[in-house]
Amino acid sequence: QVQLVESGGGLVQAGGSLRLSCVGSGRTFSRNVMGWFRQAPGKQREFVATIWWLGDSTRYADSVKGRFTISRDNAKNTVYLQMNRLKPEDTGRYYCAVSSSWSEAERLYDFWGQGTQVTVSS
Repeated sequence: QVQLVESGGGLVQAGGSLRLSCVGSGRTFSRNVMGWFRQAPGKQREFVATIWWLGDSTRYADSVKGRFTISRDNAKNTVYLQMNRLKPEDTGRYYCAVSSSWSEAERLYDFWGQGTQVTVSS
């Protein structure tokens, strides 16, 4: 059974940092694009960041550029999201996902985790 399990969320004050992890199991994702998305209460899920399977190319939403860093460890079947200088508007449930396409489009991501909650207080 293919699974993605996120962890690392929590409650943090504005300006703080969190590091999210997403571990895959059931198959290797070393040849897949992996991405992070988030969904704030009452809003649609949105793209946050994505990383090429080699780890040498990344893309970010404008709202997180310069503050978030996506990385991966293919040997561990894991993707990370380092989030610095967090803002209250970063609050939401963060999901990792896997795609065969180099894309920011949610519909092109095939497998999704259950998400981890991030809450940033002001």
